[in-house]
Order: sequence, then structure tokens, then C-alpha cells
Amino acid sequence: MSTSENEPHWERQLLEKFAYASLQEQRARRRWGIFFKLAGLAYLVAVLVLVVDWGGPEQLADGRHTAVIYLHGTIEAQGEASAQNINDALDAAFGDKGTAGVILRVNSPGGSPVQAGIVHDEIRRLRTTHPQIPLYAVVEDVCASGGYYVAAAADKIFVDKASLVGSIGVLIDSFGFTGAMEKLGIERRLLTAGENKGFLDPFSPQDAKQKEHAQVLLREIHKQFIEVVRRGRGTRLKETPEMFTGLMWTGSQSVRLGLADGFGTVGSVARDVIKAERIVEFTIKENIAERFAKRLRAEATQGAVGSLLGSGRSLFR
Repeated sequence: MSTSENEPHWERQLLEKFAYASLQEQRARRRWGIFFKLAGLAYLVAVLVLVVDWGGPEQLADGRHTAVIYLHGTIEAQGEASAQNINDALDAAFGDKGTAGVILRVNSPGGSPVQAGIVHDEIRRLRTTHPQIPLYAVVEDVCASGGYYVAAAADKIFVDKASLVGSIGVLIDSFGFTGAMEKLGIERRLLTAGENKGFLDPFSPQDAKQKEHAQVLLREIHKQFIEVVRRGRGTRLKETPEMFTGLMWTGSQSVRLGLADGFGTVGSVARDVIKAERIVEFTIKENIAERFAKRLRAEATQGAVGSLLGSGRSLFR
């Protein structure tokens, strides 16, 4: 028999050691459990901070500032660059008592003529009701079609020398699948009430009369676009035969053509033109849930409109 076994109460000591080790293990598990719970909570808080709209722009009652609104991406009713979002931001910027000037930061290839027109008209209204607050468009990579339609309402347009500007034109995009359907042995069964209700249906042969009517629509919207540019740019515009054909130009070329006024960034325009270097962001940012809900509504609406009106879409693009 070993010495340890001859010692008094060795069984109790051994049990106490086992109990202590077990207690330490339980405490360690609890500590790790608390750590992972706190880490999960921190992750959730970080996600909420990123995706939830916590309110409007910072209010700077103690000084003048330049209000900036970002028009980014396709201009469409259900997107972040919708007329509703941009106009709400514009109204807030012009209504803020500390706003010395507004910069519309543009990086858009175009989009809906209707949405672009609504924003354009709101800019002109706000410039009239708040004549002491200038609005400047600052172009980043692209200011094309509907993006330029909006920018033409600004007091001045500033670009980078490598920006792409212009594309003053309109299109209706669609496809023709009749040849592929014939090869695959697919028959199109389209029922309409009204001989032109299947206007520009991509699964039917193109109708010459419908094509001509589409061209009439495009010419009318194009004419509206040209008038907006001429009115907005005035005598600064140096028209050429190619100006309204849908071509695009670099920022340097656009300045020479009078489509833009000079070179500048958000920072330089705020500092050197508006003379209010402090910048306040007024862009309305939607959270993930709002964007998802809008996208679902947009897809449902487009599906219904496509079924009722055909698939052709008029776009500034």
C-alpha cells in the first residue's frame, strides 16, 4: 500500500480535487459562453448601425455648411436614386438654416425620363424659392442621359477631366425572339383587346406601324430633353451637329462644349466656390429591409406592367 493511501482522509482530498477541477471547468465554460454572447451582441449592434436609418442629417446650427446629396446609379422609381429620395434630400438641404450652398454629387448612367424630370423640376423650383442658396452639380465618373438631364438644372456643372458626360438621347430597349421560337417549335398565343395592345411584344414579329409610333414617342421625349439642356445651359452651350445624337464626351471636352463649366470636386467646390468648407451629407440612405421591400414591389409592378403594356421601356440611357 502506498504512502498516500496510508495518509488520513486521502479519499476526501481526492474528491475535493475532482470537485475543484470540475468547478473550474464549469467556470471556464461560462466565461466562454459570456464571451461568445457578447461578441454576438456586438456583431448585431454593428449590423444595426450599418443598415438602420437613425435619422436625418447632422444639424449644424452653429455655422454655415455645404449640403451634399449623392445621386448614384440608375435613376428609377424603386431605387436609391428615385425622385422621392433625391427630392426629399433636396428639400431638407434647402430648408436647413445653415446651408450656404448645395452640391449634387452625380455618378449616374441615366434611367427613367419621368424620375429624372421630377428631380429636374424640383431643383428649378427650389432655386426659385431659395435664390440665396446656389446648387452645383459635381460629376464623378459618369453623368449621362438622365443624370445629365438632372444636372442641367444646376447653377453650374463641375467635372473631372476624365469624367464621361452627355448621351443626350432616348431609347426603348427590347428583344426579338421570333426566330428562336420558330426553331424550337414554340408558338406564341397572344390575346389582346385593341390591335396595338401587344405593342413591341418581343415574342411577335415587329409591326412597322408600331415601330414608327415608338419612334414618334422617342422623338418627342428627345425633344423635351434637348429643350431642358438648352434652357439650363443657355448661352454657355456651344452646339454642334453631334451634341444631341447620344454621344458622350470627356470632362475636358464637355467644358469646351459648354456642357460643363469647369473642373472641381465636392471638396474644392465647397471650399472655393460656396466658401463653406464644412460638409453635411443629406443623402437619404435606405436600410436593407427597405431596399428589399422596394425591390419586391418593383419586380411585381414591372411584371404587371409588362403583361399589360408590353416589354418596351423608354429610358434616358
